[in-house]
Amino acid sequence: MDVQITLIVDGAERSLTVDTRTTLLDALRDRLAVTSPKKGCDHGQCGSCTVLLEGRRVTSCLVLAVAQDGADVTTAQGLGEGEQLHPMQEAFLDRDGFQCGFCTPGQVCSAVGMLREAAQGHPSHVTADAGAPVELTDEEIRERMSGNLCRCGAYVNIVAAIRDVTAKEAASTTGVAAPAPKGSAGS
Repeated sequence: MDVQITLIVDGAERSLTVDTRTTLLDALRDRLAVTSPKKGCDHGQCGSCTVLLEGRRVTSCLVLAVAQDGADVTTAQGLGEGEQLHPMQEAFLDRDGFQCGFCTPGQVCSAVGMLREAAQGHPSHVTADAGAPVELTDEEIRERMSGNLCRCGAYVNIVAAIRDVTAKEAASTTGVAAPAPKGSAGS
């Protein structure tokens, strides 16, 4: 059964007709030609298809498009402002956090969503005190990014990029207690 839906994708309203079984990932890629989210495992295990849905990170291969009618979807493509990259994208560049490029858009979206979750006080599996402000240690960042897998092995630089953004935002807007940046995330 086909249904007409509307999505706000990277700030632009897009109308499309989808089979009710179409995932958000397939709707984005196949119907709207938004190719930033990648189809990796197609089982919600690798995180390559991560997007921000109403500001929260989701694996778009596990979400039905029809259930998101009217929703705001942000992909890595839509994070920046025009030609200006999002601070997380800049940090990934500065820290050489890019890998082959296949998983990077999902990594960047996940990192942005993860910082919002931490700023809102959502604890992770490794948060020592769930009632205290979240301190984004390397262990905390790694746990929160554990849903994004890649076999390239550049995780140290991804953690460093996230720490850079966290340190810049901590004092101004997030309220997240961030340890002072170190020379590398592995130190």
